[in-house]
Amino acid sequence: MNHTPNDPRRARSRVTVEGPERAPHRSMYRAMGLSDKDFQQPFVGVANLATEVTPCNFHLDQVTREVKAGIREAGGTPIEFPTITVSDAIAMGHQGMKGSLISREIIADSIEIVAFAEGFDALAAVGGCDKNLPGILMAAARLNIPTVALYGGTMMPGRFQGRDVSVEDVFEAVGAHAAGRMSAEDLDALERAACPGPGTCGGLFTANTMGILVETLGMAKLGTSAIPAVHPDRQSAARSIGAQVMNTLAAQILPRDVLTLNAFENAIRVAAALGGSTNSVLHLMAIAGEAEVPLTLEDFDRISRETPHIGNLKPGGEYLMADLHRVGGVPLILHRLLKAGLLHEDALTITGRTIGEEIRAYPLPEIQEGERVVFPVEKPIHQDGALVILKGNLASEGAVLKITDPNGSVSFTGTARVFDGEEAAFEAISQDRIKSGDVVVIRYEGPQGGPGMREMLSVTAAIIGQGHVSDVAMVTDGRFSGATRGPMVGHVAPEAWVGGAIALVEDGDTITIDSQNRQISIHLSDEALQERQRRWTRPEPRYTKGALAKYQRLFASASRGARTTIWDQ
Repeated sequence: MNHTPNDPRRARSRVTVEGPERAPHRSMYRAMGLSDKDFQQPFVGVANLATEVTPCNFHLDQVTREVKAGIREAGGTPIEFPTITVSDAIAMGHQGMKGSLISREIIADSIEIVAFAEGFDALAAVGGCDKNLPGILMAAARLNIPTVALYGGTMMPGRFQGRDVSVEDVFEAVGAHAAGRMSAEDLDALERAACPGPGTCGGLFTANTMGILVETLGMAKLGTSAIPAVHPDRQSAARSIGAQVMNTLAAQILPRDVLTLNAFENAIRVAAALGGSTNSVLHLMAIAGEAEVPLTLEDFDRISRETPHIGNLKPGGEYLMADLHRVGGVPLILHRLLKAGLLHEDALTITGRTIGEEIRAYPLPEIQEGERVVFPVEKPIHQDGALVILKGNLASEGAVLKITDPNGSVSFTGTARVFDGEEAAFEAISQDRIKSGDVVVIRYEGPQGGPGMREMLSVTAAIIGQGHVSDVAMVTDGRFSGATRGPMVGHVAPEAWVGGAIALVEDGDTITIDSQNRQISIHLSDEALQERQRRWTRPEPRYTKGALAKYQRLFASASRGARTTIWDQ
């Protein structure tokens, strides 16, 4: 068999298919239809996260086919492989949600291991639901081979009673129904209307936030993330990814060339400007950790303080991701921030051009409504960004709050109602036992304590659905969905499982949340907290075998992205 000599693009795959000693390897590949020509081209691993467990990824087989076609047209040999996905929406509200954050780690591990073991020269990865894109980028940072990511796109909005709706509305409707504010018939009709087809949840929730941030980081082609899953442009965008990964490979642009501190600061800027999911803090920290970029929670707070809030997107605003695509998509956001001098425009992207060059070259539609979806920087919704890092005697390592209140701040002092786990809190809310002025404290839900750091959308949506939009707060060492709104504080660190102060809170304690001063505190003296600490004992672990027990031992603090790590704890 003839081989293309010394093609630098094939430095990794050559080891697996060249020479007489690799005849068995080629024979195995021939069983799957590969030809002599295929062996002479770069091998591009194509991670396809398609699954039938969530509409977010239901359509990704079609998208991946286009990516592979683009790779072939550009002179590469695509080799598709799968990895897992957990549907956050379907796992929500029960024990299954403990698998969600773990799935991010498994996605990263599986992509890394397959690409490492099979000797791929480059990687194209197609993802959808919340943990897909962070898992893809974590693997890319570890592997550091030319990689291009593609987001599968958002779901179109449903229509209910003359308005656009998404799954967020259904979660909140559960609370409204429990409170007698919505009939069973209307809840049923909304359930049937809210999710009309494939794609991720429609608002600026975690999946759409991460789609935007992957583009901002420079790891996806500009203009590809906001295209809805069922839009005709989704297929052509996917095919263009095939050509892009081959160009990125030829130029030897590596993920760690792109994932720099400036790129992460750009991503934080965009998340703060739009009011993106609080999970973006967790995921950006984890990706930065894999890329060995020294990112801290203080960076998020510093940048958010300097960033105007301009995104009018649900859950805090009026519009959905499909609306953002109509008015210009991610390039519109970046253009506004670049024009205001708020981006590091020299950050490199997978195209070999800087993010500033990409933004300036991208044609934006002339749509006046764009100023309602993404406000001008000069006339922001709020002067400060929507992501806030809180610290205090209740969270000495930090906690995360997303501002969704129209006033642009949260100042809340209330009475603690303490629950050791999500289910007990949801039961109390469903029975109308949570009242105005309460601070719902849900603990032992952190990365180790859960384990898995469950999202609390069922709880927060039930609170909002009962009409407690701003008069009930919540504090947890767990996470929130990007669909959460209201005075909800998550990622409290240290978590209860390791003896953090949240483990010491008792019913009736007074808690203050102050976003302006970046404070979260329990009204107790240091001496009182120390006395409670002496009396505290850790509960018995809920899981003693299997994956959850293993990951409980490996998770690091939420303040460091809750990565699984054994070498730097």
